[in-house]
Amino acid sequence: MQAQPYLMFNGRCDEAIAFYRAAVGAEVSMLMRFKEAPESRMRSQETDEKVMHATLRIGDTTVFASDGRCQGSLKFEGFALSLTVGTDAEAEDRYAKLTADGGQAQMPLSKTFWSSKFGMLTDKFGVGWMVMVSLELGVGS
Repeated sequence: MQAQPYLMFNGRCDEAIAFYRAAVGAEVSMLMRFKEAPESRMRSQETDEKVMHATLRIGDTTVFASDGRCQGSLKFEGFALSLTVGTDAEAEDRYAKLTADGGQAQMPLSKTFWSSKFGMLTDKFGVGWMVMVSLELGVGS
């Protein structure tokens, strides 16, 4: 059994995919637009080019994404995606990329008792992230 996060971007999914490709190296393994739906009731002129479903790979993790119903503002609450990297340098790089273009630092990267670097942020879409160096993957550098 697996549980994957499914993020709904309300019309900004293509923008989010491009951002996550650059920020965390996301790879698109599948993308389907609403115009490809076999049922005409799922299609409209306004949403034909919007993302109905996308599968992203971030490292060993699968994240699903969609434009959803394209009904307005984004609201991501009650969860955060956790990004575990092997070095301090990679943590700093990913943290900087995720806070770029309107993201907000919630807790700056710093040493903790469980990690050589740990920080929390909200990206420009409002998705919460925790970035940390795993002591199992590396020792920080």
